[in-house]
Amino acid sequence: MPLVIPEDIPAFSLLKQHAFIMGCNRAKTQDIRPLEVLIINLMPTKIQTENQILSLLANSPLQVNITLLATASYTGKNTPKSHLDRFYVNFDGIKNKKFDGAIVTGAPIEHLEFEEVKYWNELICIMDFLKTHCTSTLYLCWGAMAGLYYFHKIPKISLDSKLFGVFEHFWVEQDLILNGLDEFVKIPHSRHSGIDEARARANAHLKILLEGEESGITALKDDKDFFILGHPEYSKETLDLEYKRDLEKGLEIAKPKNYYGAELQPIFSWRSSASVLFANWLNFSVYQDTPFILQ
Repeated sequence: MPLVIPEDIPAFSLLKQHAFIMGCNRAKTQDIRPLEVLIINLMPTKIQTENQILSLLANSPLQVNITLLATASYTGKNTPKSHLDRFYVNFDGIKNKKFDGAIVTGAPIEHLEFEEVKYWNELICIMDFLKTHCTSTLYLCWGAMAGLYYFHKIPKISLDSKLFGVFEHFWVEQDLILNGLDEFVKIPHSRHSGIDEARARANAHLKILLEGEESGITALKDDKDFFILGHPEYSKETLDLEYKRDLEKGLEIAKPKNYYGAELQPIFSWRSSASVLFANWLNFSVYQDTPFILQ
């Protein structure tokens, strides 16, 4: 069954080439209760992030409706206002609804303390809302750090150097979200921060799922939500674009590790792992646990 998205969102023309998607008008004729997934998109390049996440949700056999949410307390300048007005809602527009699943993206604001982020108070309200109005939430990168900090008091710490590239991770504990993955799981990272791993290991409410020799603890879960400190949703070119962007800005940046092949051509080595992670989350943590009637 398909991912249901508006025909005029940029991802539609991109995904129809290689994924099972359906326009909203056609979906209305389907006699099925689709999953309702809320995407809290905190990235400045919202269209790029939409394309990445929607391409993974489209690989599921489940029919999925998506709602895109942007913060009202801060509006970035990298996405056209017309796009935000057409495809996004603010928290006030959905705070009385319930969702089967939610995804909270990363954001390039690691240099700030959480309380310094302009939309931090709004994000707190959203995260509290998700605990009571959503079956399971998947937090990614900075979003994962924010969720771990707010719910589990796990501090964010600065790394000595940027963790940048594609890294292997081994299983720490078994979980259904890892079902079908290889023993070593590749996930991209692009971050200057990590978490206090000692605090994470000592927290009885957290289960560590994936860890890497270079990347450290990367995937954790609590009673209903998942926290992934990397970017499994990244497309093939994302790390390359970030590397070239920083070079053009004159920033000190090393090439992303374990990413380029011959002649600096990116190698897409994590796509299957990302597809399995997202499909397992939708199936085992959302579809299997969500009520048939959302109230």
